[in-house]
Amino acid sequence: MGKIQLLDGLFYDSQQKGKEYLLNLDVDRLVAPCYEAVGVKAKKERYGGWESTQIAGHSVGHWLSASATMYQATGDIKLKKKLEYALSELEKIQSIELDGYLSGFPRDCFDQVFTGEFEVSNFSLGGSWVPWYSIHKIYAGLIDVCQIIGSEKALQVVIRLSDWAYNGLKDLTENQFQEMLRCEHGGMNEVFADLYLITNDKRYLELAERFYHKAVLAPLANKQDDLEGRHANTQIPKVIGAAKLYNITGNDKYKQIATFFWEQVVSYRTYAIGGNSIREHFGPENSEELGILTTETCNTYNMLKLTEFLFDWQPSSYYFDYYERALYNHILASQDPDSGMKTYFVSTEPGHFKVYHSHDNSFWCCTGTGMENPARYNRRIFEMREDTLYVHLFLSAKASFHDDRIMIKQQTDFPFQQSSSLKLEKVTDDITEIRIRKPIWLKDDSQVSVNGKHQKVEEEDGYFTIKREWQNGDEISFDLSMELFRYLAKDDDKKQVIMYGPLVLAGALGRENFPNTDILDDHQSLNNHPLIEVPTLVTEEDLSNWITLKDEKELIFETKAIGQPGNQKVTLKPFFNVHHERYTIYWNIMSETTYQQVGDEEKKKRAREQNVIIDEVTPNEQQPEVDHHLKVINSFSGYRNDVHSGWRDARDGGYFSYELAVNPEQPMYLVVTYNKNDASLELDGLKMERDFTIRVDDHFIAREHFNQPDIGELYTKSYSIPTQFVEGKEKVTVTFSAGQGKIAGGVYHLRVLNEPTL
Repeated sequence: MGKIQLLDGLFYDSQQKGKEYLLNLDVDRLVAPCYEAVGVKAKKERYGGWESTQIAGHSVGHWLSASATMYQATGDIKLKKKLEYALSELEKIQSIELDGYLSGFPRDCFDQVFTGEFEVSNFSLGGSWVPWYSIHKIYAGLIDVCQIIGSEKALQVVIRLSDWAYNGLKDLTENQFQEMLRCEHGGMNEVFADLYLITNDKRYLELAERFYHKAVLAPLANKQDDLEGRHANTQIPKVIGAAKLYNITGNDKYKQIATFFWEQVVSYRTYAIGGNSIREHFGPENSEELGILTTETCNTYNMLKLTEFLFDWQPSSYYFDYYERALYNHILASQDPDSGMKTYFVSTEPGHFKVYHSHDNSFWCCTGTGMENPARYNRRIFEMREDTLYVHLFLSAKASFHDDRIMIKQQTDFPFQQSSSLKLEKVTDDITEIRIRKPIWLKDDSQVSVNGKHQKVEEEDGYFTIKREWQNGDEISFDLSMELFRYLAKDDDKKQVIMYGPLVLAGALGRENFPNTDILDDHQSLNNHPLIEVPTLVTEEDLSNWITLKDEKELIFETKAIGQPGNQKVTLKPFFNVHHERYTIYWNIMSETTYQQVGDEEKKKRAREQNVIIDEVTPNEQQPEVDHHLKVINSFSGYRNDVHSGWRDARDGGYFSYELAVNPEQPMYLVVTYNKNDASLELDGLKMERDFTIRVDDHFIAREHFNQPDIGELYTKSYSIPTQFVEGKEKVTVTFSAGQGKIAGGVYHLRVLNEPTL
């Protein structure tokens, strides 16, 4: 890839803020859970948030990857010194365990797995929360340090850790291995593929291919879209690993998985900003359901990694058009430029706002990938492929290739400047042609000049192609003219996003009824914070007739007074510059006739939900269940495509429970969603009826008994919670219990309301 360095501009500033955060983090606090996992007192207190849970240790892995990558990008020697200290600490901790185990949590869960007899669910393995997912980050971090800065120490530590895994897993049968893979396991196939490439040890390739999760990857290999209802970021790393295995083995199955998955996600399940998922899960095809918990940032980090593989296999501007959109509108937009804190979800709920992690007490998954993102901005701006130099992205940067025999510089202030120039400071006959991406949003055919003279260019695979004998000092200039256009949501053409070139223009809606802070330990604590009224844009005119550019330097636009009700003007600006204020990405844009017909019913509905909902849980979704302290015995969950919803039940004396918020100052109602198609089940020759009790704390609320099948349709039932059950409380535990030979549920949605229904 050569050496690429940012020079100035938006991404340079964001990179420096990201580097500042990496330098501010305390290595002793990051490795503290690793000490505690082997029974040794840590030097300092561990960080909070997820680092105080069973997923501890993932953050030091992300930090290793981010710091090594940032050192490569910036050459900051302070990062290298911190990396060397972190490696020495991890090596010291690993030496305590004779077989090489190293993680942020005790090894008991893995010891259980290695016996072949273990408990497993989508997010629990051996009684621990996603242990392979968490330890994967340490593997990846060590491998990145080894590959990027050439650390022999990092290599030896990860080899010992890998040998521990190989020896523990080698006796599992194929069925046992596949059962283990039900639980989220990150990109374990990718790290073992990487280690094979480094060491040429075939044991690691064997292990990489064993981490092939058939239930998810086999349908993709057959071009079957089975993604609806699946936890999104559980799947993307598996596919990245498959892509890497294709590069190693040449097995077309792996390539088919990656290409089909990428197309299904990007074409049918991606929002305007380039992110995907709602409440961390894939929805149905062609759905863009808006909400507060959309576009998990981790997902887009991983989709950009996957996109690079696909371009390598089939060079086309198609891939970098997506890459650019996601980079500007999600990745760049996910970091607070003031504090350097990162987002978990990026809300698409009209009138909501971004929520960022706190410095010491969050450490979510997206805090981890968020550490890495600013260090990766310099990737793929330029690329040498054989004798061709590619220019994929329009960022101010310099690069060198072939041991500094080729040196180039791109100077631009894009997107604030609608042109760029490329100077060949040093060149050899290794370059015979230069390809500059022709972006899908380009307003006019770009005027390309070489040394000030207009150049007639060919177009190939979406790239302007210039062939000539290049000389030192040659300079190429090209236009990047942009225009306004509409992005129409896949599920409703009245739901529209205003774009300018590759940029999402968001409505800047100010700080009305804004929370005291949007930098929080708990990223979901403001889910039910009151919304504001967002205007509907009522017009049938072209965008250029009702949007005016007011500030060319900052790309600030303003609409005519078409916002209803009240004939409001709206300010629009690039979404990456919207922080600490309310915004809207998706607008309802419609004619006067349609507006009069539909009015503002949707806004009224959302406002009512905000006023009525105290708390809610969507079963079978990892984070909502974790956040509501799910407890289970003999409980199962899944997803029903016919009703587009997840569910949870308990069987044969089992139960499941959640902690839900209540307001003791108001009447409280428990509102449960069931499925009319849920009838009695026959399991292992025993017919189980759906007969169960519901309790709030230790108090009986209701008994339900239904066993007659009906059409597959969801319905809700409301249960009044007596005032004395919530008096003086902020939270209660709601439990669904099944008797022997009975089933509790399934429950498809659970809410606490201050009114009986919505």
